[in-house]
Amino acid sequence: MQYRVFPKMKVKTSALGFGCMRLPVQNTENHPIDRPEAIKMIRHAIDNGLTYVDTAFGYHNEESEVVVGLALQDGYRERVNLATKLPLWKVESFEDMEKLLDIQLGRLQTDHVDFYLLHACNRNSFAKVRDLGALKFLDEMKAKGKIKYAGFSFHDDVETFHAILDSYDWDFCQVQMNVLDEFHQATMDGVRYAASKGIGVVVMEPLRGGALTVRMPAEIKEIYKKTSYNRTEAEWAFRWVYDKPEFIVILSGMSTMEQLDENLKIFDKAEPNCLTEDEKEILTNVRKAYEARIRVGCTGCEYCVAGCPAGIKIPEIFRPYDNAAMFDTLPRFYENYRKNIVENKCLKCGACEASCPQKIEIRKWLDTICREANA
Repeated sequence: MQYRVFPKMKVKTSALGFGCMRLPVQNTENHPIDRPEAIKMIRHAIDNGLTYVDTAFGYHNEESEVVVGLALQDGYRERVNLATKLPLWKVESFEDMEKLLDIQLGRLQTDHVDFYLLHACNRNSFAKVRDLGALKFLDEMKAKGKIKYAGFSFHDDVETFHAILDSYDWDFCQVQMNVLDEFHQATMDGVRYAASKGIGVVVMEPLRGGALTVRMPAEIKEIYKKTSYNRTEAEWAFRWVYDKPEFIVILSGMSTMEQLDENLKIFDKAEPNCLTEDEKEILTNVRKAYEARIRVGCTGCEYCVAGCPAGIKIPEIFRPYDNAAMFDTLPRFYENYRKNIVENKCLKCGACEASCPQKIEIRKWLDTICREANA
């Protein structure tokens, strides 16, 4: 196992972190966690050098923290840095924050959390909890010893990322990053800005929820096939991420012991600056091949939504459509469209196109998607 150090706190941790959002589940109603197998996997990871375990209030229908707490009994808690997250959507007052943290400490069977995050921050959710006193809350919990280090996880644009980074003396942050997201959400430029402030960055979704290894189009497979390297798709995807020294921990949501063992093997040599120029070119070609499959190119800015008299949530149609086109899952998208949207309610007024920074022909694409889905 390779290790890295959070620059501000000088905390050493494994480069691979166990993301507890995709634990093994039972094949029964509501898919509860297969607790014996999940506990076995978490302990196996720790026994093989993993020292960062990440969970959250809502994962697995609020069962994940409970199972992590069970897994970290018998001396395992002292061997890891434990991370969990404040569910911002449940916060309506300053007092709610500590109440929720206390529930989490009870589930996790511990008196403190090492890494505590404001969960899934975007422009609106962060503004809401900031105004309710979230930054004061983090300071108070540090003073009480209930948390050691304060951070946030993020899903929005790079301007918002910069603004949140500059709003508080953060110890760390967590962003979605992979070979396809270099120029999306926080972006690598944003990551480098965080690193310049001494803020260690944790990566989530390095495999895009498994899409980079499971739903791979033929032309992507062909790029990898033509190389002289004997690597799995997962190793290629992880390699792109762990090449970058700004990333301290790379989270992986592992559902089987086979996935865990493969990742332990990959991260045995997960060194920064590992990519050769040839490998960088290969991975750039992979990104470009995926991007060539994008049809609409919606960035999800939502400027179009405010002016739509029909109330159509346009990005909620375009973004899943593009994602399905990238990963060869259009039949599933069409099925969801027929079930949830049914028809195109566009009034053809053009207000959306007037406000679209990408100059997308929104009316044409709404018609095209509806026609394809109902063909």
